[in-house]
Amino acid sequence: MKKLINAVDDVLAQSLDGFAAAHADIVTLGEERKFVRRRQVKPGKVALISGGGSGHEPLHAGFVGFGMLDAACPGQVFTSPTPDQMMAAAEAVDGGAGTLYIVKNYEGDVMNFAMAAEMASGPVESLILDDDVAVENSTWTTGRRGVAGTLIVEKIVGAAAERGDDLASLKALGARVNSHTRSMGVALTSCTVPAAGKPTFSLGEDEMEMGVGIHGEPGRRRVKLASADAIAEEMLGAIVGDLSLTSATEVLLFVNGFGGTPLMELYLMQDRARKWLDGKGIKVARSLTGSYVTSLDMAGCSLTLSVLDEQAKALWDAPVHTPALRWGM
Repeated sequence: MKKLINAVDDVLAQSLDGFAAAHADIVTLGEERKFVRRRQVKPGKVALISGGGSGHEPLHAGFVGFGMLDAACPGQVFTSPTPDQMMAAAEAVDGGAGTLYIVKNYEGDVMNFAMAAEMASGPVESLILDDDVAVENSTWTTGRRGVAGTLIVEKIVGAAAERGDDLASLKALGARVNSHTRSMGVALTSCTVPAAGKPTFSLGEDEMEMGVGIHGEPGRRRVKLASADAIAEEMLGAIVGDLSLTSATEVLLFVNGFGGTPLMELYLMQDRARKWLDGKGIKVARSLTGSYVTSLDMAGCSLTLSVLDEQAKALWDAPVHTPALRWGM
């Protein structure tokens, strides 16, 4: 294992300290590093809080700031944060209008956020995200996994929260966006968790894992390495079929890198995905390309489609200022 670390036990703490220092104009680190929160809390605003195991950076802390999350709770690598982290974050960013927990569908995350919600003193709602079409059940889930579509939900709901929408409206909006969003990933290599010191799984030089999860969970099947066109066709075929998309539908196309794939290849996938969608008469109205929901150093990518109406387009376009996403400011 070759990584830029000092000691395995210090990786998360030192990374969070560096993150908070690098983006001190936007975020601040909570006591005992339990959470990252936006520097300026907005009175009267519903607080949006997410979190999960580390190793997916910039998800979630990188999306804390104006127009997205109010706080994010980082667990150890691929390990859920604890309820006390979530409760501390909710108290720190309480604007007096309630709290919405945005939770990826992994058993540890769901359980711990539910416990935090039960112990909350004010109004709290939870939104469970499950955009992965690859498998119905997985290593750490009952039901579909929450993956790259999380970013889209956090951006759209974040913009609505920033303009003053109430708690019930935000939960309903998030549920609608989640139901209109689907993802699928492919791994060319495994990731290596620092504490393990070796790859999570092994792939041959001529193999890929189709439908891989963001923790290295098994996908649909292991197959021989294929062309970018063939990979895009399989992933988009599954997504379009699941969403029952028809021609003339407008979508957001999100090409997400898993951490070990260069932007050159991600932009190539953006091109091939667009060509495939064009052939189906599906219009790419908005797009995003980059490594935003990663799996440490895994090589590979995911494709996400989110169906857009006029409201979703306006909220996606709304100003955002976070460490990882910035536009319109």
